[in-house]
Amino acid sequence: ETEAVPDQPDMAIARQVLCISAFLSLPHTHSQPLRYSVAEEGESGSVVGNVAEDAGLAPAQLSARRARLASEDGRQLFRLELGTGRLVLAERLDREELCGQAATCTLPFELVLTNPLQFLRVEVAVEDINDHAPVFPEEQVTVNIPEPGNPGSRFPLEGARDLDIGSNNIQAYSISPENEYFSVSFGNRSKGDKYVELVLQKLLDREEKAEMHFSLIATDGGVPPKSGITQIQIVVLDANDNVPVFTQEQYVGKVLENAPEGSVVLRVVAADLDEGSNGEISYHFSQGVSQSDSAFVIDSISGEIKVTKPLDFEAVEKYEFNVRARDGGGLSAICKVLVEVVDVNDNAPELVVSTFSNPLPENALPGTVVALFAVRDRDSGANGKISCALEDQLSFSLRPAYKNYYELVTVSTLDREETAQYLLSVTAADAGSPPLTTTQTFTVDISDVNDNAPVFNQTSYTMYVYENNVPTVLVGAVSAADADVGPNAKVTYSLVPVHPTKEPPCSCMSVNSKNGDVFVLRPLDYEQVKQIKVLVSASDAGSPPLSANVTVHVVVVDENDNAPLVLYPSQDSSPPSSELVPMSAEAGYLVTKVVAVDADSGQNSWLSYHLLRATDPGLFVVGAQSGEVRLRRPVTERDAVKQKLVVLVRDSGQPPLSATASLSVLLLSDFSDVRLPHSSLATEGEVDSLTMYLIISLVFVSLLFLASMAAFISHKVCKRKELKGGHVLCDAGNFQSGLMDAAAAGTLPHPYCYEISLTTGSGNSEFKFLKPILPSLPPQHCTMGRGTDTEQDFTCDPATLENVAPDNPGMLSAEQFNGL
Repeated sequence: ETEAVPDQPDMAIARQVLCISAFLSLPHTHSQPLRYSVAEEGESGSVVGNVAEDAGLAPAQLSARRARLASEDGRQLFRLELGTGRLVLAERLDREELCGQAATCTLPFELVLTNPLQFLRVEVAVEDINDHAPVFPEEQVTVNIPEPGNPGSRFPLEGARDLDIGSNNIQAYSISPENEYFSVSFGNRSKGDKYVELVLQKLLDREEKAEMHFSLIATDGGVPPKSGITQIQIVVLDANDNVPVFTQEQYVGKVLENAPEGSVVLRVVAADLDEGSNGEISYHFSQGVSQSDSAFVIDSISGEIKVTKPLDFEAVEKYEFNVRARDGGGLSAICKVLVEVVDVNDNAPELVVSTFSNPLPENALPGTVVALFAVRDRDSGANGKISCALEDQLSFSLRPAYKNYYELVTVSTLDREETAQYLLSVTAADAGSPPLTTTQTFTVDISDVNDNAPVFNQTSYTMYVYENNVPTVLVGAVSAADADVGPNAKVTYSLVPVHPTKEPPCSCMSVNSKNGDVFVLRPLDYEQVKQIKVLVSASDAGSPPLSANVTVHVVVVDENDNAPLVLYPSQDSSPPSSELVPMSAEAGYLVTKVVAVDADSGQNSWLSYHLLRATDPGLFVVGAQSGEVRLRRPVTERDAVKQKLVVLVRDSGQPPLSATASLSVLLLSDFSDVRLPHSSLATEGEVDSLTMYLIISLVFVSLLFLASMAAFISHKVCKRKELKGGHVLCDAGNFQSGLMDAAAAGTLPHPYCYEISLTTGSGNSEFKFLKPILPSLPPQHCTMGRGTDTEQDFTCDPATLENVAPDNPGMLSAEQFNGL
């Protein structure tokens, strides 16, 4: 222990006491406090002790563990130097102001360390120095003493007051100048009260000396000592030889601190054996230095002491003052009055926050200390007993820490996206009746941690772009949201490979990193690329960043940018190939089919066919959907042998595109002409000659056929008369032979026969191919009759056949004939 010299109060270091006992490790504090002492009136900045060294801590640990000083009353009388670990005075200390007349003055406080939480109890004893001189209540005191006075009589005086304690308090009284009549007596009564009395040494004679004056000096024990002086005036009186006597040397009363003004606390009583005015007693307060009796008033006649102003137990717990009883002759007596103030529950609990961590990260572990606070109540007894409670909270709880300290800690994981702010109400209640409460609200903000990846508003995106687009065309946008806030919620977009090990994403695509707009950077061709699949990544700005991916399908929409392509007939051959059509072809005869394709899709690839030009436009027709070229009507001799057609192939796009197909058609009477080289048909004159030859051949064959038919019919008519029922059987064999003859002429193939219908008034004859018949047709009976006036039919009568067939096995039945 090192101690400053008491007579040097202005020194920088007054006193320092090392730690008294070893420290024991407990969860939050040492079992024994660190004790120091310091002289009062030390300058601010004076060193009290080295807390870090005494607590076994390195100075660096104080900063790392955020060391701080905390006191129950919130006063910061000391300061901790984190760099050195020294405890120094924060301001000048006045022991009398801090502790009054208490025998000891100890200032307790806590050294609070965090991470982990630890309390160190520190007590600093403020040592008294002789900084106050004794002070008498009055500068002059008049003492009336009746003559002659008995030697040894004692006359009480108001003693001086010295705010210092111990040896620095009053140690002696003396009279100056000394005289033969009086001496001073100073001592302690049985109850510890000090008294000062004048002792009469010899008889007084008013006529010799009516008044005396001297000084009463009070001296303390300081070094150097200090003293106080009051002037004593002795007035010698006649014949009042009895002084008032109190019934008690000390009166004790109690009063509630909320007692109304005018309430009677107690009554003092004194008696005087004299009569008349010498026996009439009046009561008065003897004013003290502290003026503490100003809260009371005494009735000078009755001696009742009453309350004059509101009392406060927390400010003053008891009042001590003297009451003087004076008789009419000037004699007086003094008694001591002690008034104890009784505490009532008039102070609500106080909650003093020492540490409060805000905001709190959402990934804080359960058990994290959010706040450290102390509770206190200025009342005493049950009125000062406090309990704390936290309103319903599932995520936080209260935990006693040390003495009247509590910790507000987390008990579960936090999620800022679920709850961004907590309002925690801590209620402190005392045990008074009725109890008083105080509520402290802690607003705990939860700071964001990057624990949420961006989330796209769609699972995938499909965007469309027309082919042949302009560069950097906007085709759509992706959007992702992040439940975090601040940088953790700032989303940026980028393209990433669909598979990390493969090549980078298509260079024809781009995404705006800020707003997610998707662009196509260069023109696309639907015929080459119909769809582009890219992977867009959304990343936040957290540390580490979190990301999410989404697939974007960019569908290329076809435009009508490809004209139809004719596959058949080929337009590259020179001269173009010719289609052969027999002269006997009927209407609807399929000449050829134009085949074309379109590289576009959808409606742009729907093709339609139209006859654009033809040598004889009325002869051909083109199927609009199929592209089939057919005869609109039968071929006539007037039609040119070589027909040139131009077919327009057009798609359905907007605007439509088209192509033409040129083809050549040869009208032939006999397909044997096909053997002719194409060079013989190359000129128009050669075609005309061939047509002439065909016409001549056809006329000749027709005349020969007609002659044969006429002979055949005449023959049948002659035979007819011989048949019953007017029927004439015609020999199928002859008919067949006639046909064979006609065929031999080179006009008809052998396996076919013709059905001839001649129409009156018509210049043309219609020929129909029949199904092939058997090589040897059995004889048949045919009839010729007139169906109408304008038409002759060559038929075989089924009835006749039915009659004939049973008798002639070589004849066909009607069913067989009809089947043929």
